[in-house]
Amino acid sequence: MNYKIVADSSSNVYTLEDIPYSCVPLKVNIGDTEYIDTPEADIPKMVQELKTTKEKTRTSCPNIYDWQEAFSGADNIFAVTITSGLSGSYTSAMNAKKLYQETSKDTKIHIIDSLSAGPELKLIIEKLKEFINKKLPFEEIKEKIEEYKKRTRLFFCLESLTNFARNGRVSPALAQIVGLLGIRIVGTASSIGTLEPLSKPRGEKKALLNLYEHIKSAGFRGGKVRIAHCRNESFANELKKSILGDFPSADIEISPCGVLCSYYAEIGGLLVAVES
Repeated sequence: MNYKIVADSSSNVYTLEDIPYSCVPLKVNIGDTEYIDTPEADIPKMVQELKTTKEKTRTSCPNIYDWQEAFSGADNIFAVTITSGLSGSYTSAMNAKKLYQETSKDTKIHIIDSLSAGPELKLIIEKLKEFINKKLPFEEIKEKIEEYKKRTRLFFCLESLTNFARNGRVSPALAQIVGLLGIRIVGTASSIGTLEPLSKPRGEKKALLNLYEHIKSAGFRGGKVRIAHCRNESFANELKKSILGDFPSADIEISPCGVLCSYYAEIGGLLVAVES
């Protein structure tokens, strides 16, 4: 069977080895400047501009045509999107599926609303690849990946909520608190794919301890950990060190955020996906 995995760029996964794959980019606009979420984007420039700009900023999801183009070349397609609680990417992908199957009636397409962002999508993509390489039937993969999704969690530690507030994702009052006197926000993606703050530790050391405690309390006992950071690799490495101290066999990977995740994580932010 001819399989393909497709994901939007909130996954920070732009290429995938050994299996057909397409990444559909989201975009960030700062005034009249557009940053397309590809590996070539100048992310350091973008995050610095976001820090000082007084221009309007916004994000835009892939359109139906973008998804339809990404679907081409396979008979069995799994597509993973950023949470529908933050973006219209899932709706756009679903509409693209409907139109695509009108002319390609034998093509099977399953759209997965990750209810998350960043590294949790990466876990889902890796698991899809594993199932496909085992040559499992489409319907079995569809069932198994939805079950697997229930065992993954996304946590975050952010130094700023400015861009969440700009886009109406959190209250301006909460955004004003975060960053004052070293206060961070530690939270998780909720069961409906929205931002769920858990605590407001002060200082990086307390934030790290607090973040790790939430990860363990969610049932993490080793296994895969995928960490994405926005210009804060040292913080990511400190978390990795803490995890390996308790779970030496944990499979941990650290990578930088792409355009979309950098927009929401902002400088210093950490996104952490784990298998629970």
